[in-house]
Amino acid sequence: MLRIYGVYKSRATRTFWLAGELGLAFEHVPVIQAYKLADPMAPGARINTRSPEYLAVNPMGAIPAIDDDGLKLHESMAINLYLARKAGGPLAPKDLAEDALMTQWSFFAVAEIEANALKISMSNAQGRLSTEAGQAEAEVAARLLKRPLAVLESHFADNDYAVGGRFTVADINLAEVVRYGQPYQPLMDAHPHIAAWLKRCHDRPAFKAMWQTRLDEQE
Repeated sequence: MLRIYGVYKSRATRTFWLAGELGLAFEHVPVIQAYKLADPMAPGARINTRSPEYLAVNPMGAIPAIDDDGLKLHESMAINLYLARKAGGPLAPKDLAEDALMTQWSFFAVAEIEANALKISMSNAQGRLSTEAGQAEAEVAARLLKRPLAVLESHFADNDYAVGGRFTVADINLAEVVRYGQPYQPLMDAHPHIAAWLKRCHDRPAFKAMWQTRLDEQE
């Protein structure tokens, strides 16, 4: 039985979205981030990223992680690539070349986009993006994102999706990182092909279902 560890308000959204696309049955283990608890090690505390039982699954104490019939994996990109390959079908690579491209775009998202896009997301979540200081921070992050997003913008000018002319796991992995920069509207305005691709991804029923569950999640 597949177990997915994590809450929806985390990077686990990537894996929950993929599971919805694939129609995978899974057990959800709602591991919360330790920083959200006053005392994560208190007796009776919710299972969290510092709980010994979770560290036995992911010794890094981050979410998400999975246990797939004894195979324990952490790192969300690796999890998604594994689950897609295992399930097969249109979300998975059809050959070695597609496999390489899906891996490339997933690594590209983490290495070149995530850190700076996440700064925008955190500023927005903390209510600072509407302030002058928050806008200044977002402008700096957007400037640092200029080169990688230019690569994506050029790619999506000629392609509806990341790999193979169809929606795949590579789009999920990319979209869940690019989404972090979405609250800073000038960034989207400057990259209309990325914005259109992101909308195509977010219009999918599996994304909408995942996102509604995220909105409804009680912390």
